[in-house]
Amino acid sequence: MSNPAPHDTKPIAPPANAPAQPTGAEPAAGQDFVRRIVTDDLQTGKWGGRVATRFPPEPNGYLHIGHAKSICLNFGIAEEFGGLCNLRYDDTNPAKEEDEYVRSIEQDVAWLGFKWSGRYFASDYFEAMYGWAVELIKKGLAYVDDQNADQIRQTRGALTSGGHESPHRNRPIAENLDLFDRMRKGEFPDGAKVLRAKIDMASPNFNLRDPVMYRILHQSHHNTGDKWCIYPMYDWAHGFEDSIEQITHSICTLEFENHRPLYDWFINAVNQGRTEDGSGPWGKKIWHPQQIEFARLNLTHTMLSKRKLLQLVREGVVAGWDDPRMPTISGFRRRGYTPEAIRAFCKHIGVNKFNSTVEIGVLENFLREDLNKRAPRVMGVVRPLKVIIDNYPEGQTEELDAINNPEDASAGSRNVPFTRELYIDQDDFRETPPPKFFRLYPGQEVRLRYAYFVKCTHVVKDASGTVTEVHCTYDPATRGGDSPDGRKVKGTIHWVSAPHALDAELRLYDHLFTSPFPEEVPEGQDWKMTLNPKSLEVAQAKVEPSLKDAPVGATYQFERTAYFCVDRDSRDGKLALNRAVSLKDSWAKVEKGKK
Repeated sequence: MSNPAPHDTKPIAPPANAPAQPTGAEPAAGQDFVRRIVTDDLQTGKWGGRVATRFPPEPNGYLHIGHAKSICLNFGIAEEFGGLCNLRYDDTNPAKEEDEYVRSIEQDVAWLGFKWSGRYFASDYFEAMYGWAVELIKKGLAYVDDQNADQIRQTRGALTSGGHESPHRNRPIAENLDLFDRMRKGEFPDGAKVLRAKIDMASPNFNLRDPVMYRILHQSHHNTGDKWCIYPMYDWAHGFEDSIEQITHSICTLEFENHRPLYDWFINAVNQGRTEDGSGPWGKKIWHPQQIEFARLNLTHTMLSKRKLLQLVREGVVAGWDDPRMPTISGFRRRGYTPEAIRAFCKHIGVNKFNSTVEIGVLENFLREDLNKRAPRVMGVVRPLKVIIDNYPEGQTEELDAINNPEDASAGSRNVPFTRELYIDQDDFRETPPPKFFRLYPGQEVRLRYAYFVKCTHVVKDASGTVTEVHCTYDPATRGGDSPDGRKVKGTIHWVSAPHALDAELRLYDHLFTSPFPEEVPEGQDWKMTLNPKSLEVAQAKVEPSLKDAPVGATYQFERTAYFCVDRDSRDGKLALNRAVSLKDSWAKVEKGKK
């Protein structure tokens, strides 16, 4: 296989000179349990006044909203306590890892507003990990096993009964050293042998039943090229990565709680025969980090399994990892989410020790609150319907003053052109209106936003009976939206000038899954059964001319409709905009109706 150029990284020196921490601070009111631990450790001087965390993604896919919670927690703690936070890739499985994922991860972390203290790879430490594995063999705590994966699985036992020892468990140390060295040299095919820890096959904790430490895998690595053909298992590598970087608070999700005894066993096994001053037969003790587990994020209508998200990408169900329907950070970014909204959401949901599910409407509300303050207002007609004002002078154009953002006085205003022919949204007209319909219908007078009162006089239909034109008259005295005679109208609708309107493709994104819990499907049925067939609808819209040079990534509030973000597909004068979030949570009503 090809030998890719290694990353510009190298093994690090332990960050012993990290900033000192205030050790006398009182715990802040309302701190979550992780921050209370950090505060207590600083008060007691447990780690010498240091705080060091890390965000350790596997580069085997794009980060999703669940990772955003971990990013905000790890980097947030480092910021709040004056410590450091490393970005470190757990790249121990070259079969699933790619440079593309590395680049996307760094873009996501930076976009969320965080800066890493160091950028490292588990593969930077492969030589050190190999040395410790050899050391455990010499101590009689590891052995080479010839059993294949199925045999090992069968002999590990069940939850209610212990496992059975491998026939190779008691190989002589010299033989194990020779075999492990030959494994590294590439003398054996994939799966022929593994290195296992010699712990306890009767342990009630499955993870301690002689776990595999190394497997043979003849595959190029995105960082180390073809240097290695044996690769450490995640559980063997994870604790040592934290140890080498002298992480003080190794923060993991709850599924790793049962793995903590194994991480501790590995560190303690290496530290056997070591001393603090290095005078022991095996030298100086290595750093033993502290692991803390917290509950991962679960979100309704959202799939957060990286494996299943990859399946959606590969099967073409979505248009890539950054499809705006995907729960990836890049998908949220492309859809129009802001880093401020996601960080505020993560702060709001907090950190706890029990699993729970958050309504996706909570996340959407944080986006609405953020965009309400920052997004300029514009007028756009999602499904255009032609309106002709019969008594308005032909060929005349007026420039009307429109407020850019009523929440931000400094945003100022803009001019919007008004002409005899306009577009309004089809939803704002009914030939036969239902009860309490306050928008436009024959004989009804409404206000055109920033413009005039207009009254519908008649309609024009095509051969099928569909309304194609709505004819109105306007009151010139109501310019600006108020009547000098004091008469009131109940409806205000938005519009765009037909001669000046820009064409825009609106991608009306919705939840990717109709079920609030898409992974909970009946046994034997495909988890994709609850995919939402209406997760994307495309509308050919008309928008006001102020959007002509709108940059990619800019977000706007279409008045009375939704927030839209300019997509990178915009080109050749044709706008493409993604619906970031509607102005109101329509799904909340749907879910309420089901109860």
